[in-house]
Amino acid sequence: MNSTPRIGLLGTGPWASRTHAPALAAHPGITFSGVWGRRPEAAAALAAEHGTRAYDDVDALLAASDAVAFALPPDVQAPLAARAAAAGCHLLLDKPVATSVAGAREVAEAAEKAGVASVVFCTLRFAADTAPWIEEQAALGGWYLGQAHWLGALFSRGSTSAYAASPWRRERGGLWDVGPHVLSVLLPVLGDVTEVTSAVTGPGEARHLVLRHASGAGSTVTLSLSAPVRASEAGITLHGEHGRAVMPAWADAVGSFGAAVDALLEAVRGGRAHPCDARFGLRLTRILAEAEERAGMAAGVAAEARLAD
Repeated sequence: MNSTPRIGLLGTGPWASRTHAPALAAHPGITFSGVWGRRPEAAAALAAEHGTRAYDDVDALLAASDAVAFALPPDVQAPLAARAAAAGCHLLLDKPVATSVAGAREVAEAAEKAGVASVVFCTLRFAADTAPWIEEQAALGGWYLGQAHWLGALFSRGSTSAYAASPWRRERGGLWDVGPHVLSVLLPVLGDVTEVTSAVTGPGEARHLVLRHASGAGSTVTLSLSAPVRASEAGITLHGEHGRAVMPAWADAVGSFGAAVDALLEAVRGGRAHPCDARFGLRLTRILAEAEERAGMAAGVAAEARLAD
């Protein structure tokens, strides 16, 4: 990697324009090497706003970059990430890496084969308020139960969210959009998920999960993007031998993304995998895919029971 690493951006939507591009443009340790998007006019506008170059050809941007950041739908991201790794670019991935195990595995294996570093931007792992809390709780141990909820209101009446127009979020729901955030906290604190003991459907596209962890602890998780606006909230609470610990609130997505850039640079220079790398992203996809399958099976059983009645 160059002494001043060049990082390009793939994506031009609200997440890219509000978080990724401002963070890359403001980062003092890198050169923002350019923008590519599926809409060339949006790439041109975003690049002009941040004083960099727009690329019509994704391979040209890869050739001009030491690393690339992704702000694309997961199943658009995955094949492009594997392509970027093969071109020798380090990867700053969005979550989820993919919504299929095969897609996430392709990214992880491509990164390993090419010997490039990777970081998955699970926001809570990099936010200034939550990252130290996660490390502290993981070091303490002795946790018995985790309770997590992420109630988004993207698709509810009265919502003004710019992300409500996202087709992949509407198709895949909160399980895939905010589920990675919750799991990125629970796994380092409670241990890997050894069993998805229950996954059922709630109102709208909500999912209720019960998980067993390697430490012996259990967790309950509720995820939704269609909760009422006045009920929208996210939080994680731990219970154990130290009492009760509540994850602090967080803000500043731009600063959090800047911290993820720092983590990628450290992984490159130190030659050590980051805990939240593409292999971790693959693990998240496996858990979410299992939860989705179990929820579908539970819905099928419930439908058969109604027919029997």
